[in-house]
Amino acid sequence: MMPVWSWILIWTLLAAGLIGMLTWFAVRLFRKLMGTLGALEDLGDQLAELDLDRELPRARFRPAVFRNRRELAAAIDQARIGRAHRRAHRRDLAIGRGKLLQHTPYKPEDRPPC
Repeated sequence: MMPVWSWILIWTLLAAGLIGMLTWFAVRLFRKLMGTLGALEDLGDQLAELDLDRELPRARFRPAVFRNRRELAAAIDQARIGRAHRRAHRRDLAIGRGKLLQHTPYKPEDRPPC
């Protein structure tokens, strides 16, 4: 049978080992979290460059039952010009996003350590 002091020594070493292991896991998890937050910040900066909020607002629909014919023709021409402008704007945004995706500043060396 082992003396009492040996059991106290064994349980003290086990508890110290557990606390050390949990501390090591906590530090490692904290480093990974900081790396992830840094990567998310970079991703947010890249998303801010995409300018997804720049879509032009559309005019409200109004029925044309009792409007003048010349007014309607002018409105149709104006709508056609507006559609062409929106289409060109969407195309410019898509080209900008494509260029950003093709020429990303990410390098594998910048990846945070695991």
